[in-house]
Amino acid sequence: MDGYTMMMPLRSVLALLLAAVSVVGSAAPSSARSEGIISRDDFPAGFVFGAGTSAYQWEGAAAEDGRSPSVWDAFARAHAHAGDDPVDGSVAADGYHKYKEDIKLMKETGLDAYRFSISWSRLIPNGRGEVNPKGLEYYNNLINELLDHGIQPHVTMFQYDLPLILEDEYDGWLSPQIIDDFTAYADVCFREFGDRVTNWTTLNEPNALVSLGYDAGIGPPGRCSKPFGDCSCGNSVDEPYIVAHNCLLAHSSAVSLYRRKYQAKQKGLIGMNIFIYDILPFTNSTEDKAAAKRAQAFYTGWFLDPLYFGDYPLVMKENTGSKLPKFSENQSEQLINSVDFLGINYYAIMHVKDNPHDAPSNRRDFMADMSAKAIFPSNSTTGFYVPGFGLQEVLEYLKQSYGNPPICIHENGKYFTVIVNGK
Repeated sequence: MDGYTMMMPLRSVLALLLAAVSVVGSAAPSSARSEGIISRDDFPAGFVFGAGTSAYQWEGAAAEDGRSPSVWDAFARAHAHAGDDPVDGSVAADGYHKYKEDIKLMKETGLDAYRFSISWSRLIPNGRGEVNPKGLEYYNNLINELLDHGIQPHVTMFQYDLPLILEDEYDGWLSPQIIDDFTAYADVCFREFGDRVTNWTTLNEPNALVSLGYDAGIGPPGRCSKPFGDCSCGNSVDEPYIVAHNCLLAHSSAVSLYRRKYQAKQKGLIGMNIFIYDILPFTNSTEDKAAAKRAQAFYTGWFLDPLYFGDYPLVMKENTGSKLPKFSENQSEQLINSVDFLGINYYAIMHVKDNPHDAPSNRRDFMADMSAKAIFPSNSTTGFYVPGFGLQEVLEYLKQSYGNPPICIHENGKYFTVIVNGK
């Protein structure tokens, strides 16, 4: 199974929200745990259990009450007859109409928190400017209903669904213009919802966005170039680096605004979310161990090093040549520590084998620049191999590499097919 398949995040999943890495392993053992049964008593006090969805996968009502199309709508339409289980969010889980029923179920389940994303094109249909009253009303109602049931709202501002109008106007995340537009959109979110929302995530899995949407072309907006994918437009060699750069700058701009204008009064926290693997060398050879370190830099450090240290990993600079954009001194300063917490989505371990490439830089995508081959252990039941030790190793890696940052485990685990009454 290739890296693109394993990074596909188009799903709704259960989430665990963790206060800090330092709590890992701190819970006292219990008789229930010794019998193989895990309960809340096995977790530290203050541990928050929740569930999460994204707007496109959950809301539906794609053409109702002023919502404009997003790049995900366009991507779904373009692949409607591709025969590869295309996803259409026009109805989805109908959360736009059934959110009260869903929140009632959340309460009955015993959830402490619910993580959801705001549809930019529902709140601001033109991408910038006028706010849609119906969209504003919906999110206010959703937030209030959660709070009325004692459930914390954890809000993500962007999860793959850029307003299509901005993609058509200036190619969306490929243009630095997105930085100002995203910051203005975030300003609306903070202003309208920040009196009740105290947990904000700017971007969901931007490292998966650049891989799926701009290298392989198997996620929105569906851009790529051969031989890395088969798309009508795009450049897999350069575009992932450009998009990642603009994502980071948009994030830091929004965080700077929040801290300057809202945080002292609203007393909230703001962070970013990434997809993360437990990366292991395929063998104990020196070459595979070095390849695993490179993979960690390209998959994880690509986004986390700028957030904590203000610049990209050295090995990325060495391997990419002039393709990797540079941060100005002011941009670097604004990026450093621009997260109050780090959100992670963990689903799998990845073995890495050394795989040198001799092609020139202008013919390599980021995976070729990495000079490593990803190898995934398969699981015939779920498609994911998710051993328990993997999450612990990921948390330990983040603790050691980035100074024990506060962590929210936004997504993890695996799915099963449940048969009830023969269905």
